[in-house]
Amino acid sequence: MPYPLGANWDGLGSNFALFSANATKVELCLFDQEGRRELERIELPEYTDEVWHGYLPDARPGTVYGYRVHGPYDPAAGHRFNPNKLLLDPYAKQLVGALRWSDAHFGYRVGAARGDLSFDRRDSAAGMPKCMVVDPAFTWGSDRRLGTPWDSTILYETHVRGYTMRHPEVPQRVRGTFSGLGHAAVVDYIRSLGVTAVELLPIHAFADDRHLVAKGLKNYWGYNSMGFFAPDPRYMATTFVNEFKEMVARFHDAGIEVILDVVYNHTAEGNEMGPTLSFKGIDNASYYRLAPDPRYYINDTGTGNTLNLSHSRVLQMVNDSLRYWVTEMHVDGFRFDLATILGREPHGFDQGGGFLHSCRQDPVLSQVKLIAEPWDCGPGGYQVGGFPPGWAEWNDRYRDTVRSYWKGDEGKLPDLAARLTGSADLFNRRGRKPWASVNFITAHDGFTLADLVSYNHKHNEANGEGNNDGHSHNLSWNHGAEGPTDDPEVAALRQRQMRNLLATLLLSQGTPMLLAGDEFARSQNGNNNAYCQDNPVSWFDWEAIDDDGRALTDFVRRLIALRRSHRLLRRGRFLTGAYNAELDVKDVTWITPAGIEKKTEQWGDPFARCLGMLLDGRAQATGIKKAGTDSTLLLIVNAHHEVVPFRLPKVAGGTQWLRLVDTEGDARIEVSTARSGDELPVGGRSLLLFELIPDRRAETAAQRTGRSLRDPAAPTADPATG
Repeated sequence: MPYPLGANWDGLGSNFALFSANATKVELCLFDQEGRRELERIELPEYTDEVWHGYLPDARPGTVYGYRVHGPYDPAAGHRFNPNKLLLDPYAKQLVGALRWSDAHFGYRVGAARGDLSFDRRDSAAGMPKCMVVDPAFTWGSDRRLGTPWDSTILYETHVRGYTMRHPEVPQRVRGTFSGLGHAAVVDYIRSLGVTAVELLPIHAFADDRHLVAKGLKNYWGYNSMGFFAPDPRYMATTFVNEFKEMVARFHDAGIEVILDVVYNHTAEGNEMGPTLSFKGIDNASYYRLAPDPRYYINDTGTGNTLNLSHSRVLQMVNDSLRYWVTEMHVDGFRFDLATILGREPHGFDQGGGFLHSCRQDPVLSQVKLIAEPWDCGPGGYQVGGFPPGWAEWNDRYRDTVRSYWKGDEGKLPDLAARLTGSADLFNRRGRKPWASVNFITAHDGFTLADLVSYNHKHNEANGEGNNDGHSHNLSWNHGAEGPTDDPEVAALRQRQMRNLLATLLLSQGTPMLLAGDEFARSQNGNNNAYCQDNPVSWFDWEAIDDDGRALTDFVRRLIALRRSHRLLRRGRFLTGAYNAELDVKDVTWITPAGIEKKTEQWGDPFARCLGMLLDGRAQATGIKKAGTDSTLLLIVNAHHEVVPFRLPKVAGGTQWLRLVDTEGDARIEVSTARSGDELPVGGRSLLLFELIPDRRAETAAQRTGRSLRDPAAPTADPATG
């Protein structure tokens, strides 16, 4: 049968189906269980609709296989068939063994005068991983898709291997694997933070780049895919892919979604001088975007090649892969690396392009979380805010603005106001909601939070590239000493700045994403591009967490609890600041240190670094013109290095303010109240959050006029739990 593609067991045997429009013959190669010895070659007998296929009776789960594909070796015409190279099935659900580099992996003769126009006859099978037929049966029990609403989502980005490699409560034999990440101690800790989803760096099968292996390094992050259906063997403690399913089930049982970072923009095969591992040898002209001279590749990814999602079969493969991970593996969504490429057609980026359109109408994919990294290095590659409805996007404008503001840069208040309120300037179109902005300050790519406040410059010497790799525009500040310091004043200021950054992230409108380890100040010693550091540079050192780290973790828990208990911090409508005459309220009002509304001309003051954001709980929460009943909140930020006197504004509905957060202290601050009109000293480089205490007398008066300010029975946030 030509469908489904891949190797599929039906209980009696397995059907093998491989797409190739330009091949002349396809051979199925069977291997022993370890994948070391080739046992048999079988020519696939049928060719239907450009799919080569055949049924093999008694080919049970555990059958190890690969392909050899025949056809023209004519790089000048875009064809690179070489049957001497064993190829991975693009639809393989499991791989056996590891890639062991040699010159035999290249379709051309390495070092030949004619370069990639030459032809290599060496067999690559000995150094290739192999594919395995799997049994998909798994007892999910009561597991189901959690469907956490976007406005309640808090993402936690982490790495399967690095998170548990040094975890003292995880057994040594499962550290760095799906079993390790699904360990009860790990899941319980993540749940205790209050985050709602783990976002895992790539777990699809990927290759360690040959040049990294030669230097004793690895592709730790995994953005170098060899296949889109198989989990990478290095993350498996067992020989069964069901290990991944067990991990997902454990997270779901804890109320935590699983999001996969996926790489469908390029593969590990590189450009014309790269290896032949799968797609290049199956049908190079179909799978990749080729230049006008088809010997060469379009390189919008910066990695040598670009997958051709304009081809129907390549688009089918990507969609089949996504649906497989949702329906079979029960994941809850995806973060798409260099997602602009997925929306790029030959004429350029298109919101209605084939892939983006297919996701929007697909009954499976349209129901899960779709997150775009909305940029690449191709023409028109920066598309923040440019994705269609249904998508969320990483917002680097948020990252850069918040970093710059707390560093003390001038003239940042106008942009900060836009970022705090969900970046409406970027996302408020076509009915999109504030959650479309995935706010982050740090991510896997760049400094950790601790390094952001400890280094002025990157320190990537361990990567072996002369410290020339990684971003140099980090908007970081070491606060007086480069790297670790014994200076108590510098250390205290760094701690406060981390609290400022975390509080800003978790109190902003939009979807917050927390980089795992930032909650206890994990450092990579200034390395802001640790993609090749599969070692203690990237591994989490759980036993090194000190009292300051534990206090910071408590602070994060408190912030998340506050966010969850105050719907005003995660509104489903963009805040506009417009006056609603019917309700006599503004949803957001910007307050000066004098305690009055900020005037238009004051926004142009480049030296202003202190601002209040008043969120009125009476503002309508939905499209229905009805007064809201949320708490009224006041957020005060001060990036000035000195204390700024700030007068608490007078607001309808109450006269006293309850202090919920003060970053000048720590997670164990004592609760205090202040009255409207009081002038408070706001510490240098600090953030405060207040909640208005409802005035029962004002409530009674409002009821007489028919305007409800707030239900007096509505609970306020418990200062201990948020």
